[in-house]
Amino acid sequence: MDTGTHIVMGFALGGLATLDPVVAENASTAHSVLIAAVIGSQIPDVDTILKLRNNAVYIRHHRGITHSIPAVILWPLLIVACLYPFFPGANLLHLWLWTFFAVFLHVFVDIFNAYGTQAIRPISSKWVALGVINTFDPIIFGIHIVGLILWAVGFPPGQTFLVMYAVIIGYYLLRFIVQKTVKNAVKRRIPNAERIIVSPTIRFFQWRLAILTKHHYYVARAYRRSITIYDEFKRIPIPDIPVMNAARKDKNLAAFLSFSPIYRWEMDEYDDHYEVRFIDLRYRNNGHYPFVALVQLDKDLNIVSSYTGWVFSEEKLRQKVDINIIID
Repeated sequence: MDTGTHIVMGFALGGLATLDPVVAENASTAHSVLIAAVIGSQIPDVDTILKLRNNAVYIRHHRGITHSIPAVILWPLLIVACLYPFFPGANLLHLWLWTFFAVFLHVFVDIFNAYGTQAIRPISSKWVALGVINTFDPIIFGIHIVGLILWAVGFPPGQTFLVMYAVIIGYYLLRFIVQKTVKNAVKRRIPNAERIIVSPTIRFFQWRLAILTKHHYYVARAYRRSITIYDEFKRIPIPDIPVMNAARKDKNLAAFLSFSPIYRWEMDEYDDHYEVRFIDLRYRNNGHYPFVALVQLDKDLNIVSSYTGWVFSEEKLRQKVDINIIID
């Protein structure tokens, strides 16, 4: 989920914790649990700072080790160790329990969007992405805001957020039903589909689709049960040739390939260089595919420039590559 949603979730968990008699009866415990819940609801995303280095590092590691099983165990211990000296009267066990719940819930809800997490690492480095909830869901965010307002005007926080989360669980189940309906509609339209990647949008009934068959890729949109196919590409394996093999050694392209499950590639030869481009098919927006990797190589197959990330025009992409050339 987005940062704003994780923040309101942290406050909501602090309110829900008042259902715990140990928290409700001890002001020091209640205050420390609220602070810990807000911090715990944010701390797995500390890896966002990696974006300051470069996109390749960010793409490879965001929602990776900081969302892993060891991290879910260690983050609460770190938070409690830092907070407890300021609240020595707090119940240590219950402070840890609610902090752990906040961290766990952050990682758990992140698996429901299209980006996903490496939540089962180190058992597996596979990205777990269920694709039923958009990164920012206005309904989920709005329900949290309503709950916080009711708390502010005097409603009991524990019961208020218990009801709120029951409603949200029902909403998640409804999203799974709608997603299943979309997949069934795709199978009727493209019976030979081998894989269907369904990505939610901010609109309840609208979904992005990337569909894989034996010989083709399809990019489409779904609205309710209606499927609109925008693009169709032949499925061509990556060739085992010197230019492509050299390009795949580039860190930006390697990061792209580690993250993207469905893409197409292009290779162009110019007078003085080669250009290899990989295009993720999941994020079509107004006829443009914004998540790409671009590698430029000289005639001796040395990498002279590369970039991976989200760019929304060819002009912006060229500017990124030109900047890399200057830096190199």
